[in-house]
Amino acid sequence: MVAECSEKGWLQSVYRVFQDLQLFSDKLSENEEVSTGLLCFQASASASVYKDHDEEADTRSVDHIAACLARLLMAHLFMDWARLLMARLLTDWAHLLRARWTMLCVSKLYVANQKGYPIAEMARVRIWFLRRRDCLDDGVNGHNNHIMCNIHINFSSINSKCAILITFLSMVSLLINFNMATADNVTSMIKCIETEREALFAFKQGLQDPSNRLSSWTGNGCCQWSGVQCNKTSGHVIKLDLRNPFPSSSSAIAAMDQGDYYTAYGRSCLGGDINSSLLDLKYLQYLDLSSNDFKGTPIPEFIGMLKNLRYLNLSSASFGGEIPPQLGNLSDLNHLDLNSKIYGLSTINLRWVSGLSSLRYLNMGGVKIDIEKDWLQEVNVLPSLVELHLPGCDLQSLPISLPFINFTLLSVLDISGNSFNSSIPHWIFNLTRLRTLDLSSNSFQGTIPSEIINLISLEYLYMSGSGNFESQIPRYLGNLCNLKFLDLSGNNFSGSVDEIFSGFLDCPNNSLVSLDLSANSLGGELPNSLGILKNLQQLDLSSNSFWGSIPTSIGNMSSLQYLDLGFNNMNGTIPESFGKLSKLVQLYLEVNPWEGVITEVHLMNLTRLEDIIIMPKTKSSLVFNVRYEWVPPFRLKSLHLENCLVGPRFSLWLQVQSELTKVILTNVGIEDNLPEEWLSKISARLTYLDLSHNQIKGKLPKKLESPIVNAIDLSYNHFEGPLPLWSTNTPHFYLQSNLFSGSIPSNIDKLMPQLRYLYLSENLLYGTIPSSICTMNNLEVLSLRTNQLSGELPQCWNGSQPLWVVDVANNNLSGIIPSLMGVINSLNILMLSNNNLEGEIPYSLQNCSLSSIDLGGNRLFGKLPSWIGETITTIWMLRLKSNSFSGVIPKQWCNLPHLHILDLANNNISGVIPNCLHNLSALVYDNESISYSGFNRFHQYIYVERTTVVAKGRELEYGRTLQYVNIIDLSRNNLMGEIPEDITSLIALGTLNLSWNQLTGSIPKKIGNIRSLETLDLSNNNLSGPIPQSISSLTFLSHLNLSHNNLSGRIPSGNQLQTLDDSSIYANNPLLCGFLLPTKCSGDEDHTSNSSTSGRGGSEDNGAKNDNEMLWFYVSMGSGFLVGLCGVCFTLWIKVSWRKVYFRFVGIA
Repeated sequence: MVAECSEKGWLQSVYRVFQDLQLFSDKLSENEEVSTGLLCFQASASASVYKDHDEEADTRSVDHIAACLARLLMAHLFMDWARLLMARLLTDWAHLLRARWTMLCVSKLYVANQKGYPIAEMARVRIWFLRRRDCLDDGVNGHNNHIMCNIHINFSSINSKCAILITFLSMVSLLINFNMATADNVTSMIKCIETEREALFAFKQGLQDPSNRLSSWTGNGCCQWSGVQCNKTSGHVIKLDLRNPFPSSSSAIAAMDQGDYYTAYGRSCLGGDINSSLLDLKYLQYLDLSSNDFKGTPIPEFIGMLKNLRYLNLSSASFGGEIPPQLGNLSDLNHLDLNSKIYGLSTINLRWVSGLSSLRYLNMGGVKIDIEKDWLQEVNVLPSLVELHLPGCDLQSLPISLPFINFTLLSVLDISGNSFNSSIPHWIFNLTRLRTLDLSSNSFQGTIPSEIINLISLEYLYMSGSGNFESQIPRYLGNLCNLKFLDLSGNNFSGSVDEIFSGFLDCPNNSLVSLDLSANSLGGELPNSLGILKNLQQLDLSSNSFWGSIPTSIGNMSSLQYLDLGFNNMNGTIPESFGKLSKLVQLYLEVNPWEGVITEVHLMNLTRLEDIIIMPKTKSSLVFNVRYEWVPPFRLKSLHLENCLVGPRFSLWLQVQSELTKVILTNVGIEDNLPEEWLSKISARLTYLDLSHNQIKGKLPKKLESPIVNAIDLSYNHFEGPLPLWSTNTPHFYLQSNLFSGSIPSNIDKLMPQLRYLYLSENLLYGTIPSSICTMNNLEVLSLRTNQLSGELPQCWNGSQPLWVVDVANNNLSGIIPSLMGVINSLNILMLSNNNLEGEIPYSLQNCSLSSIDLGGNRLFGKLPSWIGETITTIWMLRLKSNSFSGVIPKQWCNLPHLHILDLANNNISGVIPNCLHNLSALVYDNESISYSGFNRFHQYIYVERTTVVAKGRELEYGRTLQYVNIIDLSRNNLMGEIPEDITSLIALGTLNLSWNQLTGSIPKKIGNIRSLETLDLSNNNLSGPIPQSISSLTFLSHLNLSHNNLSGRIPSGNQLQTLDDSSIYANNPLLCGFLLPTKCSGDEDHTSNSSTSGRGGSEDNGAKNDNEMLWFYVSMGSGFLVGLCGVCFTLWIKVSWRKVYFRFVGIA
């Protein structure tokens, strides 16, 4: 039987498969024979499909097609793309004859190829020939257990067309198996052209190859060399692919230390000179030198003479200088990538681009295009251009209009990262084939034109930081129904988002996958229409001013994988419908004042959740209310909860998270013991651990290993027991403010070789400071304050340490300050207070970069060092109180322009106060931003100093607010002479304490100029004379002590002095009189008498005035009461209903 074997449906399927060849058009166009074969096939297939032929004509067409395909396969089946296409072709043909199917031959196509091929699909392709009983007789012999079937066709029983088809398919199967089994041999038989081999040798000689990537470039077979490809027929080199294969992704960088990564990357790069011997490769079509390092070498001009080039990629290869205009001679070039990053390329014109008439892809990202205008005209002449990438080219102007648009095929336009400050040009919206438009990182003005809706094919719109639009996001953006990615972040859009979400309603089947509106000025509540975006996978609304709750419709966003609402004012609740987001992977809700409760319903369906951040601005009422024994369906990789209530117990839902790499549970109210098993289980993979500011109790495991952790913070808890022997490469280790006891491990340098910040302060540690501290070559901060450490300071300091802070205050250390500490040039903060140190301040400390010195509360002696203010002038705090220093205050100390705190109290210092204090600029000009920025603005988040000062009559401890303290305390010394007048120029001074000295003379008359003064203590001196009247202008003064002097005269009155009503302020000044003192000043009685008798005079006038004022006060008050009463009565008279209610209220009606 011969039934329906001449159908043309099979030919349509074949033609459809070869339509897919268009996807490979770039590769096909590189070879004329392939292009010819394709055109031959398409012509025949088209004729057969779209024209009526008799069976004989059909047979001829099939025969012609088979001949074309055979020619195509015979010459080019060794190519990966060809193998992939033929796999698809044969798979499609396997479904052409729709009937009962019989496997006729092969199981796998390349079993014989021992090395395999990169096209994974080929491994899975099985050739299934389909037969019908009316086309094939039972004489077909197929053995499934053989690699190749033996095909015996009885031509008498089948239609001629089927015979040709089956014969052709058999030939193809044999050809594929033979080719794949022998592809390596075929390649190895290609003969290398001698002149081209020598050209490649010469090219190699000019290159630098640290990693020996070109080690295969030896011998005569240059076609087998790495990165070299020859024409399989002629043997000419047609392709030179030397792109650096080193991974450049962010994940690759994260996988190793950055230093190691960049070192390894540098070694993998080719460099050196590019030899002109490449000109001997006359048939070269493909040249890729990207991602190498040619260290600013100019692009060789002779590349413009490689006339057959169709692909040129020199991107990210550190070429520099001017782009040679000779590149414009490459008229057959399809692809040009000059993306520049490090050294930077430039061009002063783009006329050479107009010569690239075949160009389809142009990337000049990072190239400085030094053209003020008309630069686009040169690009506009390229009719075949499909992709144009010009990001970061320092372009200043963008034409508002174009007389004509020639690059109408443009599918990708990227002009991001330039300096355009005009409105968005309307000609862009005539490029109706655009699929990607990137305008980000510019300064466009105005609004987004409504003509953007003309871009009906647009799928990717990037406008992050593209302008200062200061308007609502327009509704019509929601009408771009094919849009997949929309990024409008960082543009100062304001108002609500109701408009754009209303626009999305016009496209119920919208394709939006990613929406980023972050870093704008958007506000209001999130609309319930948010749930319309059912295909949305990424939503970023962070860094705006949204408030309220998350709408319940969020549960409809079933595809959502990424949600960021951080840094808003979301002060509402998280709805239970949130639990429907079963595909959610990353959730960021930080820095919002959330309220309400999170229950198991919120979390029970989030099976894919990996990263979560919930961090209210301050301690909020957001509570995790889940059962202790509840086990969630997710296994997190990153957990960040802060300022919400998770405790008091360390619930099981936390303990089962065994895949965590980052854990932050800060200030979440946990008061439980830390599960040792949980910490031991996750420690090896941890990259960050922060359990600070809780009340977690118990002991840590004795030994832990965390080789890749970047920070460990267990501070401000109730941990106890010995310090763990934590083997880690972490640079940050914070255990301060706990109850740890025992000694510091002597091998801490081996346990933590990469340590930079060691915080063990405010614990119960004892023993000595191990000398191994000196061998920690990365150590920057050593904070051991407030422990029970004893012994001496280590004597082994070395200059190679970048040590910046040494804080061992409040311990029991003894001995001297090692002079060897002077070799630490980087030392900035030295805090040794409240120990038992003795001796003199080492002269060698002048070699350090000290800005803060606190040696108070020791047994130090000797003269005050004059190198302070001479060699070191950057000091902002100098605290030497409660020691035994003697001598005078060096005048060099007046050369400390950043000094805020000078505390020399309780020493044996003599002499006079230097008469040069006006040089202390920070206290004169009150310019904290200048004086303090050199220290605290840079370091306050790394280290916070703590110290005590006497202010407002009591000892106060300061931490973070220490930066605002301005004090001079010279009390309890043997200072003599007068208080220098220039001390009154220190207008920013907050505390001045000169008590318990032997100062003489008078209080400076302009003492009131120190307008920031809060504490003034001049007691227990020999001061004489009157109290200056200007002291009454000290409006911030809250503590004053002038007792035990020889002051005389009347106590000034007025302003702040009236609130200081403690008589002890002026005690033991026999010659003082007046306010608060029993001694009346002379003339007080006359003054009183005049006050009483002046009722007929001046004060009488005042009394009459006061009487009149009181009279008018009472008259006004009575009139007001009368008017109010009349108003009430009148209202009750007019309004009957009110009158009834009133009387019912008072119980009369």
